[in-house]
Amino acid sequence: MSDTTTTTSTSTNTESWGSRVGLILAMAGNAVGLGNFLRFPVQAVQNGGGAFIIPYLVCFLLMGIPLLWIEWAMGRFGGKFGNHSTPFILDTMDKRKFWKYIGVFGIFTNIAVAAYYCYLESWTMSYVYHSLVGTFRGMDQNQVAAFFVNYVDITTTTTGLPFEAIIFFIFCVILNTFILSRGLSGGVEIASKIGMPLLIIFGMFLAYKGITLQSGKEGAVYGGSVGLNFLWTPQFDSLWNPKVWLAAAGQIFFTLSVGMGTIQCYASYVSRKEDIALNAMSAGWMNEFVEVVLGSAILIPISVGYLGIDKVVELTSSGGLGLGFRTMPYLFQQWGVFLGAFAGVAFFGLLFFAGITSSLAMGTPWMGFLQDEFKWSREKAAFSFGVIVLILGTPTVLFFNEGVFDEYDYWAGTVSLVVFALAETILFAWIFGMKKGWKEITDGADIKVPDFYKFVIKWVTPFLLLFVFIGSLIGPAGGDWGAAFSSLGSGNGWLLDNGSIIAQIMNKGLKEQIAAATDPAVIATLERKITYINGAKLLLLAVFAAAAYLVYLAYKKRIREGRFS
Repeated sequence: MSDTTTTTSTSTNTESWGSRVGLILAMAGNAVGLGNFLRFPVQAVQNGGGAFIIPYLVCFLLMGIPLLWIEWAMGRFGGKFGNHSTPFILDTMDKRKFWKYIGVFGIFTNIAVAAYYCYLESWTMSYVYHSLVGTFRGMDQNQVAAFFVNYVDITTTTTGLPFEAIIFFIFCVILNTFILSRGLSGGVEIASKIGMPLLIIFGMFLAYKGITLQSGKEGAVYGGSVGLNFLWTPQFDSLWNPKVWLAAAGQIFFTLSVGMGTIQCYASYVSRKEDIALNAMSAGWMNEFVEVVLGSAILIPISVGYLGIDKVVELTSSGGLGLGFRTMPYLFQQWGVFLGAFAGVAFFGLLFFAGITSSLAMGTPWMGFLQDEFKWSREKAAFSFGVIVLILGTPTVLFFNEGVFDEYDYWAGTVSLVVFALAETILFAWIFGMKKGWKEITDGADIKVPDFYKFVIKWVTPFLLLFVFIGSLIGPAGGDWGAAFSSLGSGNGWLLDNGSIIAQIMNKGLKEQIAAATDPAVIATLERKITYINGAKLLLLAVFAAAAYLVYLAYKKRIREGRFS
């Protein structure tokens, strides 16, 4: 184990949290996102129903909570030396130079995710508007689904507003930039104090409507209990499927926003003796309540109540968007003009608040980096984040149907999280050392942290992360590991799933579609899609390289100024 290096900062960054409640709400808001309401219930349906909660909770206890403690501890430790971004937070924990470049993931991931997340967030703003003005009134399910298709196709006009998707995206970026420019206590904290309670209120209203649906009333075919039973009836044979455990582990990443660098940044602004153990638990369990209790009581029960189980299974095969944006506006109209409009505002409003509290967190690592290393003002740093997100996110708007949005989500919102989480856990537990790491976690703690988590953080969490990474890297076709090993043993090679990292690099799925296609027009469309997808990969790589170069410049600047001791 190498000695810890101490870096000092002459940053003009004097940000701080106004209150503990504001900090916890902001941390919870960072974790609570669109995936709590759109992704989690679909993951449960696809991976064993009620049985899914078993691997989900196991992963939360053995991977989620440890990662929360690790990232809070790393952030507060780096903040003692005036560092508020992961490159130099990691640098305070080990003096080998490559760690600061591993920390680049904590800047790159937030910029890249924010680029497409703000676009997704802008959909919710648009749907709140359309719910208010009654756009969906009188539409059948197919028309509502067509509305979404037209919305993401910027060449069409859905409501007489040209380029509507671009307009709402730009407005969303401007709103995020403005709030970030107000600082932690004056902007992010206020937004969290407003957004999180409204999210809970809207969620409770919709959950109540979902679980109290009655057959034959308000147009419902089935009662809410049918949807809940469908969602939570356990299929225990799924517990032996590694694919289910991978899905549970992956959901933990999505739902807690670990592996991004946002938690470290937020935690770097707490005082040296501020409790982090209880704060981390509070934010984590608040997120679990929103996801498991509210998230599971809205989308599936309401959908099953009106559409039946078979139709919901069909729609969930394409993910949560198939239900959330293509179906729910139609279902809400069954409750009458006023209540239907209010339900639409409540549903897409809670999605908006879930989204913006997360996207605001994504801006803080970049801003902290610029303020610390280049002495930029808060306003200038916020403006630069907005400009970068606008430029990098525009291809996801213009070329959504060409797969650019999904490519950003895969590499920045999935792969990067796993890689960085694995690296930071190794640094914290094995290089910085569990003795010092445990002291950081428990110093000033308002709760007794169970000692067995020393073992969990050092051995279990890294193993689970390695399992997730390997599963993502070489995941077998259809998640059938037995068939893949059998194929390998018989000399036919490893059967890669099209969603695995290696297959994604090679565009395996699209190339298979091209090979199977006979229509020249279809082949041309698929080849064009590969061009855009490869362009997205190169663009993301360029962003990472640019961020790494800025870290290099900051490092050289620190040396010139004598800011290392």
